[in-house]
Amino acid sequence: MKRCWLFFKMFCTELKKHFRVDSVDSFVHRFRREHPGKPCPSTPTVYRYIALRNADLPVKLRRRVKSWRNAHQRMNKKVLGTSIEERPEIVDKRTTVGDWEGNLIKGKRTVNEPALMTLTDRSSRYEIIVKIPNYHADTCRDALQTIINAYVLEKFHSVTFDNGSEFALLDQVAGTQVYFAHPYAPWERGSNENQNGLIREFIPKGMSMRVFDESYITNVQYVLNHRLRKSLGYLSASEVFELLSPSN
Repeated sequence: MKRCWLFFKMFCTELKKHFRVDSVDSFVHRFRREHPGKPCPSTPTVYRYIALRNADLPVKLRRRVKSWRNAHQRMNKKVLGTSIEERPEIVDKRTTVGDWEGNLIKGKRTVNEPALMTLTDRSSRYEIIVKIPNYHADTCRDALQTIINAYVLEKFHSVTFDNGSEFALLDQVAGTQVYFAHPYAPWERGSNENQNGLIREFIPKGMSMRVFDESYITNVQYVLNHRLRKSLGYLSASEVFELLSPSN
């Protein structure tokens, strides 16, 4: 451990941060990238260090994961608009940015409570998080339109949303094609579901969204977009988003 003194000094400092950008694994790879000449332990070695030191990792507050395979199916639930079945096959390849998955994260389940609209780019996992005052259908429509208007259209080919009633007016949004997943099929928006689970580390389930201001939400978005990811070859979502953007 003494050989890696710089790593462990920086690592222990990182663990104490509330808005902690890196996981254990991504911190290891970030250190290797930023300090190529310095000794660096492997990820398993770091976990052994944590166990030996009885160090506490920040608790990740996750939702109780429901079994998708055994999800209750109501075949009579109406799909709100254009079905995911009509989505082009190229979207599944995740080769370019601009195809998004979306949903809401709710605090207290009261329709007049604030919520978060989350959008995840399928290729880069880049995340957009916007706080909205309530989750009425017209509020969700206006929020999505505002987001699209803030980006160049080349970065919004499509958005695939959950089939919840709060999204009933999204087919009125201009500048992108909105698709709707099948009822009770969250795996069809798996990237967004995973990101929403990560967000719960910072925004526990059941807390009112009134507690979290815009600055706090911006920090959460920054953390997700700058964390190095194994699935992206240890690049961040922000880096991949820029690399794959049409302007590049």
